[in-house]
Order: sequence, then structure tokens, then C-alpha cells
Amino acid sequence: MQYKELLMPYNPWWPDADRAFERLPLFHRPIFDEIFTGFKNVPQIISITGPRRVGKSTLIRQIIRKLIGEGMPPEKIIYYSMDDPALLRSDIDHDRFFDSLMDEARAKAGNGLIYLFLDEIQRFERWELFLKKYYDLHYPVRFAVSGSASSPIFKKSRESLLGRIKDFHLLPFSFREFLLFHNSGDPALIKRFNEISKTGEAVMGMFTKHPEHTDLQKVAIPAVPQDIRQNIEEYLAKFLLEGGFPEVWRLPDWETKQSYLFDNQVEKVILEDLVLAVELRKPEMLKRFYISLLENPGREINFQQLSHDLGINRASIEKYFPLLEMTDLIHHAERFTKSAIKVRRGNIKCYLVDLALRNAILRIQESLLKDAQTLGLYAENLVFNALKKWEGTISISYWREKSAEVDFIVHAGAGKYLPVEVKYKEDVGNAELRTIRNFCERLKCSTGIVVTKNWHDFGIRDRLFYMPLPHFLLLFD
Repeated sequence: MQYKELLMPYNPWWPDADRAFERLPLFHRPIFDEIFTGFKNVPQIISITGPRRVGKSTLIRQIIRKLIGEGMPPEKIIYYSMDDPALLRSDIDHDRFFDSLMDEARAKAGNGLIYLFLDEIQRFERWELFLKKYYDLHYPVRFAVSGSASSPIFKKSRESLLGRIKDFHLLPFSFREFLLFHNSGDPALIKRFNEISKTGEAVMGMFTKHPEHTDLQKVAIPAVPQDIRQNIEEYLAKFLLEGGFPEVWRLPDWETKQSYLFDNQVEKVILEDLVLAVELRKPEMLKRFYISLLENPGREINFQQLSHDLGINRASIEKYFPLLEMTDLIHHAERFTKSAIKVRRGNIKCYLVDLALRNAILRIQESLLKDAQTLGLYAENLVFNALKKWEGTISISYWREKSAEVDFIVHAGAGKYLPVEVKYKEDVGNAELRTIRNFCERLKCSTGIVVTKNWHDFGIRDRLFYMPLPHFLLLFD
């Protein structure tokens, strides 16, 4: 078998670099520049992990396009997907395949480097051993690998590559990315979005550097014209329904979109990725547990009570929960303690990595946008996902005492806390914010953030900083 025959269909830039990228999106996610710079300059192996169908392969091809655009000879770039069914052919020696691939790369390298991209790497057994071997032999190859089963497999494999691999974790599009993508053909509008973001970034920057001395009186209130607000609100409504998986956006109707999400992000993750990774014996029970978490995102749950309600023993639930989190289906927050590392088992709140999964599984469509209570839960979920990306965050918890609760407490280090309350409604009364104010007084926080629905809620009021949800979400990629 000539291994070049396997590679040729995956490398259309070899014969014709001009036409190879005709259908590749021009839009780059903000993380693209960081990954591209790392790939060119960091001597380590680059790993791109994340959920299925989130755009990892697209990002890799965009890196290849830019390499060629900067003058890299196309023949010195090799891409191959390890889920190619041709690898199952009887005339292909699996153990010799990687060695043959490296021989091909070395022959192409000449006196320079070869850039080797291996997609769906988890499909290739013992891949980390092969990479370690050729990395340590100082082959003239710069490696980039990607894969969908982001955690159980990759976590174990990366341990054996410690010091040799740098990981970039790709999640579904944030709202800011969603908005920029859908308006990418209008540079003037993109500029306006970025101007709006900068005002909020200044606020968050103050919280990051010195949250106890934040002078919010100095923050200028941005003027957001009505047409810009309307554009942002329209796309926020779409984002609440369609989520951050780019392939979904092109599908023709809600039923098709929801079936696609369920098949690719639930069925295949649980029934394929997890079964493959941890030899899961009862995937249907895990799926039932996951669906129970979808029903009320952001609610406080207790594993013992949940075990009783579902008829699933607690030991199984405690096994299932980290699996769902590791495969990028859920995140969680624990009850507040003054220590950012102390764990209080049993009391947690769960949030979804992408709300469109809830819509798909529970078959929720446009009626969502008229349900104020559910929209409040979705707003809280979006704020949690955004805060996880904030550079000042060490950890996120929630505060609860009897019936009083603060949605999020951001641990900013050295005993510094930033409480965040989500009130996704037009009018927020002072009585509704009594709990966050009490928390600020007890923990000596200089201020807290209140995320609302009203565009006019921007700025400091009674020692709390108000910000509308769309503006808040524009701060985070």
C-alpha cells in the first residue's frame, strides 16, 4: 500500500492551493490567532480538543490556509483524519502506519520543517506513544492534533506527553462570536460592537486588578443606538434557540437542527465516546441522569436526593457526573466557602455548556422566547459560561442561606470576591437585591454586578454595578 494514496484526498492544496479553500469560512474565531501563533512559535505539540462538531477541523484548515498564504510550500503541510475508514483495510499494517507517515514527512521536509495535522487522533490506538517517540527523536515535524472525546481519553494521553504538549480547548461559539460571525460582512457594524465591548472590558479590568478599590464612578456609560440594540437583541434570540454549534445554523428547520444536536452531542457522546473511553456499561442510565439535569439548569441539587428521585444509586451518579462534565456537556458551581479549593460535596448547581442542547432534547422551539421564567434561567446560564472565561476568575460558586441566594460568587484570589446577580427583567426593585448587598457587607466586597434586561441599566447605583445582559455577554469570547 502506498500511503501517499491515503493522504492525497485529505490534502487538496498539494495539486491546487488556489481552489483548496474555496468553501472554507473567512471568519476566524478569536482564539484562532492564539492557536496559530502557538503552532508556529511553540516547540511543543499543539492539541485542539473540545466537543463534537464545534469547528475544530475548520480551524485546522484555516491554519493551513494561513500558513500557505504566508509562503509555506503546500507540499510541506500534511493533514490526515484518523477516523478514515481506509485504515481498516486488510492491506494496511496499523502498527506500521504511523512510522510510514513519518517517513513520508521526513522525505518531504528536506532541510526544513513539515507541518503535520492529525484530526480525530483519539481514534488511533496508542497515538500518544507514537507522538512521544518522534517528538523526542527531534524529527523535523511540527505536530498539531485534534479530537472530539475531549476528556477521559485526552486527559490520560496528555499525562504521558507532559511537557511536550500544549492544549487549546475549543467550546461552542459564545454569543459574542455568534454575533460577530453573523455580522462579519459589515466591518462598520463589527467596529461598533467592539466599541461597546471596550467600555465593559474597562469595568471588568478594574475588577481583575483591584476589585477592592474599584472606582466605578469613572466608567463612562456607553450610548448604544437603537438600530445596534435591535441587531444585538435579534441575534441573542437566535442564539438562545440555536446555540453555538456552527453546523446547526445552516440547517433548514428547527426539527432538523434539534435532531442533529441530539444525535451528535448526546447520542454519540454518550453511546460512542464515553463507552469507548471508560467502558460504560449502562449508557442509557447516564443519558437519563443527564436529561434530569437539563430540566432545570441552575437549580441547586443534592446527589442523595437526586438518587432517590431518579432511582439511580448515588455511587453511579457520582461516577456519571464528572463524565458529563469532562465531555463538555455540563459545568457546575459549588456552594460558597471562603476557600476557593474547598469542596462541599452534594450541594451543587449545574449549567449547560450550550443551551441549544436543552432545546433539542426537550423539543423546545420558538415558544421559549415568550417564557419569561425560562429566559431568566437561560440568562443565568449564559452569565455563568461567560464568567468561566473571565481571566480574573479562579473559581465560581454560589451563596445560599435558607431561601436567600446570590447567583454567583467569583473568587478573584487573596480573599477577594465579586458577587454577581442575574435579574433578567426590565425593572429590578431594591428589595430583590437585598441579598447581594448583605453579602457585600459581610464579605467587605467593594461592589457587586447586577445583570439585567434593560439597556438603560448601565452604571453604578447604590454601590452595585448594573449591566444589561447583551452588553455583558459582549465582553467574553
